[in-house]
Amino acid sequence: MPAEDRTDKDRQLDAVRATPEEAVLTTDQGVAVSDTDNSLRPGERGPTLMEDFHFREKITHFDHERIPERVVHARGAGAYGYFEAYGDALAGVTAAEFLTDPGLRTPVFVRFSTVAGSRGSADTVRDVRGFATKFYTRRGNFDLVGNNMPVFFIQDGIKFPDFVHAVKPEPHNEIPQASSAHDTLWDFVQLQPETTHMMMWLMSDRALPRSYRMMQGFGVHTFRLVTSTCSIRPRSSRRSRFRYGRSAAWS
Repeated sequence: MPAEDRTDKDRQLDAVRATPEEAVLTTDQGVAVSDTDNSLRPGERGPTLMEDFHFREKITHFDHERIPERVVHARGAGAYGYFEAYGDALAGVTAAEFLTDPGLRTPVFVRFSTVAGSRGSADTVRDVRGFATKFYTRRGNFDLVGNNMPVFFIQDGIKFPDFVHAVKPEPHNEIPQASSAHDTLWDFVQLQPETTHMMMWLMSDRALPRSYRMMQGFGVHTFRLVTSTCSIRPRSSRRSRFRYGRSAAWS
């Protein structure tokens, strides 16, 4: 900027403007920092002041340098690929283009994982396998998550923290790792009868797939498909039974 065009505000900003000659260290906003070794204090022996924005920013950076390990599904592997519908059988069920156009290839990324173990745990343990799929469609990203088993341990989500605490390693010795062979899980199971169905799956060969390629996937969360006319078809898998069979009865 020419000297004749500079204002008093420009000259005031020169004191804090980052330039290669005057400042090596700057804040996230580009403000020059002349001292990074001393906090702002009221007087020589006063306490640290919260007005010290550089101190707060430096501590915030330190706290966020490392991303903590996720609580579950920490051990995983990812793969890129594409999704292509077999045909247009879903045209009457959903308006999603990537599910109804058999000639359309949609790029996807899938992360397969175990559940209970840490990042360094084995892939061969008896455990549920999870998957998270991201479809990069022409209308935006679509995420679908699930497990290789169609049921789950609990019915009420408020019990999830208790369940995770039960399957994690014992805190005093960090064993067993990525396994259900300890008392805390079985204490949880016997106190929660609703886990019985899932435990039958967990004790089957489904919990020991040969590889991530050799497993099925189930979307364990609730979702619905909407047609181009904004209509839905709930319980589509039961439609034929209701149409051609007798109504269900309980005794």
